[in-house]
Amino acid sequence: MIITPLTTQSTAGEESLQKLLSRFQPADNNCRDMVTDILKEVKERGDEAVLEYGRKFDSPDLAVEALKVSSKELKEAYELVDEDFLVTLAKAIERIQVFHEREMEDSWMQTRENGTIVGRMVRPVDAAGLYVPGGQGGSTPLVSSVLMNGIPAGIAGVSQRVMLTPPNKEGKVSPHLLVAAQEIGVVDIYKAGSAWGIAALAYGTETIPAVDVIVGPGNQFVTEAKSQVSHMLRIDMIAGPSEVLIVADESAKANHVAADMLAQAEHDPMALAVLLTTQESLAAEVLTELDRQLTNLSRADIAKKSLADRGVILIAENLEEAISIANDIAIEHLELMVKDPWGVLPQIRHAGAIFLGNHTPEAAGDYLAGPNHVLPTMGTARYSSALGVETFLKKSSIISYSRQALEEDGDHIRLLAGLEGLTAHAASVTERLKDR
Repeated sequence: MIITPLTTQSTAGEESLQKLLSRFQPADNNCRDMVTDILKEVKERGDEAVLEYGRKFDSPDLAVEALKVSSKELKEAYELVDEDFLVTLAKAIERIQVFHEREMEDSWMQTRENGTIVGRMVRPVDAAGLYVPGGQGGSTPLVSSVLMNGIPAGIAGVSQRVMLTPPNKEGKVSPHLLVAAQEIGVVDIYKAGSAWGIAALAYGTETIPAVDVIVGPGNQFVTEAKSQVSHMLRIDMIAGPSEVLIVADESAKANHVAADMLAQAEHDPMALAVLLTTQESLAAEVLTELDRQLTNLSRADIAKKSLADRGVILIAENLEEAISIANDIAIEHLELMVKDPWGVLPQIRHAGAIFLGNHTPEAAGDYLAGPNHVLPTMGTARYSSALGVETFLKKSSIISYSRQALEEDGDHIRLLAGLEGLTAHAASVTERLKDR
């Protein structure tokens, strides 16, 4: 854990900031060649390759007829979850649905007096692949990933939503995942994971259909596979380890700050938990709280390593400096634990999601608040956004000219075409205007 005063006006401060920013770069990816080989195998051998990898890494007895989750498995899943889960699931679905419905775009047209019609036609893609990681062999089902990826696709109107998730050793999929998928209308579910699952979605196999968009989190093999197929379909984003930056002033409570740092750190040893505070005393209190709360965690070893290797506490001279640094970092999750978070909000230029005030843990955004938790990482919040309905939409331009409109615009079109040396472009106007 780095703890350092930080002043961007000084050379030492600039060096400290650069050290911090370097932690937000993706780790070296040593799996590129392995993923390339996996993609090639699945493209050429289809189901055979998917089964070969699945048997080797997930379920030794996986059979081709079991690749698709059966209607029997879907029905039985409801018998294996309790009523409390169903109530919470319904609440989460409602919140996410209502939020994302506001994102839906409409087609539109503009008309001119001379008969020109221009516009944009908005249509969903035909098929979307929803990748859901296994979650420690299925023991920690990532239900939120099903909802955050599947609901926006449904609102967009995607007719075929295909979910992939790796099976456990017995060839089963968590009933919580199966119920969550069904509750949002997803029933085409396949047992395949990692890079071979992404390859199956990209190229299609005898059993698993090819899609136009692939979304969903995963390990470095999933991320690398998505990157390598991104030239032929849309992906949500190339995501790095999860990140949180907490900007805190004297109003922040040390136990809240520590809890949220740990919530991020328990994701992965590479996760980034950063506190940027104006109060040196708060930094010391947070360290004490981290030690106290760490002992109660089921993933304490992961969180401890993450904080030891990647955790940072920085002390800024004032809130203005802290906000400036936050904008430079462009973090995935930005928490504003300050006296007047709504007053600070207009100063934030870059962040994937912003959490305001002492009663807003990042976990609320992960599960129930409504906005999507698939967010840009590694500084890409400077130019990219959260996953949403638009991820599953495409837009076609509409152009219709009348004879009068072409006569009015013809000389202008030919002038610009002539400047570019494209005489056939100009002639396509001239030939039409010759007709009577």
